Amino acid sequence: MNFNGKNILVVGGSSGIGLSLIKLLHQRQANIYTISRSASAEWPEDVHFLKADVLENLDAVEMFLPDQLHGLVYSVGSITLKPFNRLTDEDFLKDFQLNVLGAARMIRQAIKPIKNAAGSSIVLISSVAAKTGMPYHASIAAAKGAVEGMALSLAAELAIQQVRVNVVAPSLTDTPLAQTLLSTAEKREASAKRHPLGKIGQPEDISRLIAFLLSDDASWMTGQVIGMDGGLGKLKTS
Repeated sequence: MNFNGKNILVVGGSSGIGLSLIKLLHQRQANIYTISRSASAEWPEDVHFLKADVLENLDAVEMFLPDQLHGLVYSVGSITLKPFNRLTDEDFLKDFQLNVLGAARMIRQAIKPIKNAAGSSIVLISSVAAKTGMPYHASIAAAKGAVEGMALSLAAELAIQQVRVNVVAPSLTDTPLAQTLLSTAEKREASAKRHPLGKIGQPEDISRLIAFLLSDDASWMTGQVIGMDGGLGKLKTS
């Protein structure tokens, strides 16, 4: 999976999965563009960075991007876990705006250079909770379910132009976004035990799969939702 000469946009690349992906793609010689609300000191020096909020003005994106964009990854998300009777309209709207509307706005801004590149790839990130019923996940599961539906429709629409669209659906991953859920040794142990493989996911687990989906090795794959979840989404072992 060599990305030499490939231009890849990672939206939300300052931490977690996005940061892991940028490091991996840089090792594989990609030209990396990233859009985020903040920069990371861990980025390689030659990363192209645009400071922006996906829910605010994105007029600068068109001038920021190259004429051809071979891959786009939307690695912006949220984790809203509350009992259903404590979820507010604002909770549902915030999760939808950040996970679905933000992705849609970014893809619209980038669609011209994406179509200009031969065999480009879009990767969105969902959650195991979108298809596996879990308590307290109603808001985020609803938003991620919408991400999956949008991705499948977009994959069908763009297939004629050889643009592939796929989704990665992780379980809980050891990132800053999940910090409060993994803040003690007891929480980490309990989370690991919930997964059939007995461990928590790492950002590199997800970024390696995303890199595959961006690569020419996945050139015959589109419209797929792929679980990277330690078996949680499909297996019952106790």
